[in-house]
Amino acid sequence: MNAEHSPNQLAETLAAIVGPKYIYTDQEKKAPYCKGFRFGSGGAYAVVRPGSLVEIWHVLQACVDADVIVIMQAANTGLTGGSTPSGSDYDRPVVIISTMRVDGVQIIKNGEQIIGLPGSTLFGLEEDLKPHGREPHSVIGSSCIGASIVGGICNNSGGALVQRGPAYTEMSLYAEVTPDGKLELVNHLGIKLGNSPEEILHNLEHKRYQESDVLDTEQRASDVEYEQRVRDVDADTPSRFNADPRRLHESAGCAGKLAVFAVRMDTFPIPEKQQVFYMGTNDPSVMEDIRRHMLSQFDNIPVSGEYMHKTCYDLSKEYGKDTFLVIDKLGTKYMPKLFAVKRTVDRISGKFSFIPKQFSDRALQFMSKFFPNHLPERMESFRKQYDHHWIIETANAGVDEARAYLTQYFQDNPGKGGFFECTEREAEQAILHRFVAGGALSRFHLIQNKSQNLGSIMTIDVAFPRNERDWYETLPPEIDEQIAVKMYYGHFFCHVMHQNYILKQGVDAKALKQQILETFDARGAKYPAEHNVGHEYAAEESLSSFYKKIDPTNSFNAGIGKTSKKKNWEA
Repeated sequence: MNAEHSPNQLAETLAAIVGPKYIYTDQEKKAPYCKGFRFGSGGAYAVVRPGSLVEIWHVLQACVDADVIVIMQAANTGLTGGSTPSGSDYDRPVVIISTMRVDGVQIIKNGEQIIGLPGSTLFGLEEDLKPHGREPHSVIGSSCIGASIVGGICNNSGGALVQRGPAYTEMSLYAEVTPDGKLELVNHLGIKLGNSPEEILHNLEHKRYQESDVLDTEQRASDVEYEQRVRDVDADTPSRFNADPRRLHESAGCAGKLAVFAVRMDTFPIPEKQQVFYMGTNDPSVMEDIRRHMLSQFDNIPVSGEYMHKTCYDLSKEYGKDTFLVIDKLGTKYMPKLFAVKRTVDRISGKFSFIPKQFSDRALQFMSKFFPNHLPERMESFRKQYDHHWIIETANAGVDEARAYLTQYFQDNPGKGGFFECTEREAEQAILHRFVAGGALSRFHLIQNKSQNLGSIMTIDVAFPRNERDWYETLPPEIDEQIAVKMYYGHFFCHVMHQNYILKQGVDAKALKQQILETFDARGAKYPAEHNVGHEYAAEESLSSFYKKIDPTNSFNAGIGKTSKKKNWEA
């Protein structure tokens, strides 16, 4: 910390900006902000919760003046620990700035674009756009757990929707620290907002601008090239991955190496007609043949194509049941509240040694057993017949195109699998069943760890080349014998797979992960595909160079991607 700022002085300065109620230095109050949603934790000098864009700016100024590391944090729903500290080996104190009090979505250009402030969520955006007949870039998955709009851009997240690709924009408002250590505000939103930082931020937050101030620009507010890219099924590179230099631009992919105040993004029309097809097969090559044909030959490619292996199906059915029921009966808007309640219960129960750790998960798992089977009969019938399950969502003219093709394909290839057209209710259940897979493995590990003598969990999201035909993993025996449970699911049209493992007791997780990653390297795969490096993966050279370019003093989110945590990127 700068010699001019003692620890007490910085805390007092921050409290004067946001109010004493919104700065935490107590360990217990800091804890929820210092631990990742699924991975990672570390220490922080303070957690600050500003209530406006101007307050965020003033907090940043105080932190830069005090020479501390800043971690910008929104919903903290990342899966690789990228929005929390990691360990305690930083060379400067760490201040976490939680932006969730600064919520707001501004709809511009007749609903065709939006401005998202740092605390705004995908779920809130989805609700705001419905009256306009539009929807956001992401409408499944992360939206259900309250993920933020800005966080998605900063991590090039998602891409389950095949026609849209990863979250991306070239229009944003952000602060950077220059090579000489000065904080500067950069307005690349394409909106006239004024001159001084305070004026720009105040005018934006209170929407003190006219429609005529919103400029038409050639800068992109989504990955408009992605459909063309994913259709190229013979290319020997993946369709998308976090280190792709094509989609690293200022706030996009910055992973918190800039302080992002707002992003401008495209929206998309809600389809007039939708249909989900549920497909099953025991032959992975069948899925690959269908994938290649739909992407390369269809006039209207599908909206999404979510894959589940039978083990994933089973684990999600039993260990994702409570999450499924909450969303199904109460709606996605209750998920952030549920997670907040769970954190509170675990924090309180953790004070008592006789109560098991993660008591909330254990209690929810126990209660879920008293509810009947929540999955439809036709899905359950397919589970008995098939190892591989594929949920194909289509829209508008693509509905009839997919129906005709799938019907003809399985008529011409009897015994290779089958499909059925989901009712609206079955479609909801199928998509939701796939969504809850993300937390099912962790729940299984928690409940069964002692009885089955399990080792640690390993999660990998990997993007295979577009021309990869042998996409289903067959591990070498020397690797396979070290794994107790394998759980595979993913976004199959994009060849992005989530390959999660529970290791056997005593296995060296770090060494085994390196062996698995080497098998991916040999196949031309890229990882991570969509969850970003966080503190779990080492950033590729293209990514670490990008970080150094936009944050030359290493003032923001130091150590991300296993890079240096020291000032000015010292080794």
